[in-house]
Amino acid sequence: MPFDPAQADALPGDTDPQLRGEIAHTTAAALVHRARASQDPDVVQRLVALVETEGLDMVAAMWADSPADTLPGALWRLYVLREWVRRDPATVADRYRMGVASAPVHDVVAGVVSPPGPADVRAVADAVLSGVFAGDLAVALERAAAFCQVLATGAAFDADHLDVVDPGAAARTTRGAASLVRTAEELVAAAALWRAGRLE
Repeated sequence: MPFDPAQADALPGDTDPQLRGEIAHTTAAALVHRARASQDPDVVQRLVALVETEGLDMVAAMWADSPADTLPGALWRLYVLREWVRRDPATVADRYRMGVASAPVHDVVAGVVSPPGPADVRAVADAVLSGVFAGDLAVALERAAAFCQVLATGAAFDADHLDVVDPGAAARTTRGAASLVRTAEELVAAAALWRAGRLE
């Protein structure tokens, strides 16, 4: 479902948050429910690649301001996670390898091959997002949460190593690890809401 420039211009700015929220919920529900109803692998693949075709700014305009306990908020977090993996798979794979020994349960849930390389973490990010549209959405959210937990553990180890050589980078990496933990918690909560029929 591509968006043309006229539709992008029609997205409201900060002046009308209620309308912006309605658009976020409507677009998220339409994407998820239409894809799940069609079960067309081409549709699923196009939705997984939404950021590449429409741009991260467009997806952000739709969903970035949505709370974590909503469908558009959960989708936004998944797309941002996938975009990070797509843009920097080597760092993600390194951090995943660092974190996996200390987070084995999360590793099993995330479903990444061992040892993971850049292509492997990209494949998992795509598989997780595909699960939103063609599988059990709660499971997809939980896999993404587990992936974030392993990455957070790896980032914490990375921060420890950086502390000696670059304290500024260590502090940024530590903040990134905390953000990943928070995202993981939000995704788990969203999965529970979906199971309860309350993720809207």
